[in-house]
Amino acid sequence: MSLKPLYHDPLWAGGKTHGFRRRFLTGQSARWYVYLTWPVARLGAVIDLGPAIVDTPERIAEIAERARPGNGASVLEYVQDLNQAFAIPIQRVAEYPGLSLEQLRAQLGAFHPPQGYAKLRNHSELLGICEKITAGSPSREMTVTDRTEEVAATGAAFLTTLSPI
Repeated sequence: MSLKPLYHDPLWAGGKTHGFRRRFLTGQSARWYVYLTWPVARLGAVIDLGPAIVDTPERIAEIAERARPGNGASVLEYVQDLNQAFAIPIQRVAEYPGLSLEQLRAQLGAFHPPQGYAKLRNHSELLGICEKITAGSPSREMTVTDRTEEVAATGAAFLTTLSPI
């Protein structure tokens, strides 16, 4: 998956507990190997995701609002024309030294970062590189514990618990 650093950095500050998508897998966890776009231009981040919450756009926007006040309106605008949308819980974030764009091209030949995402089962050579990168120790990692349901019930101030691993 390609991701702008602008959207990756808030993960480390605890500002993001879910990803919101117009379509996604249902009923299963997923792992995103993240290619951070320019100016980073590097494959080396990993985001582990729990099974997506599938619901109406209004309910997904409510989750977004509880997770980060002020975010619900933009999420609703993004998904409002759909019958269902997806809130994907972020469970773990890790960064590895990874490979630069030049290193990826040296190993893969004509590598072009995905526009959005690519299913790695269709790209076995790239999957092998991702697995090799994550076989080592991460530079940093943390777990993300979603507490938005607890917050909704109690009015507590904390939305996430971030635990360095």
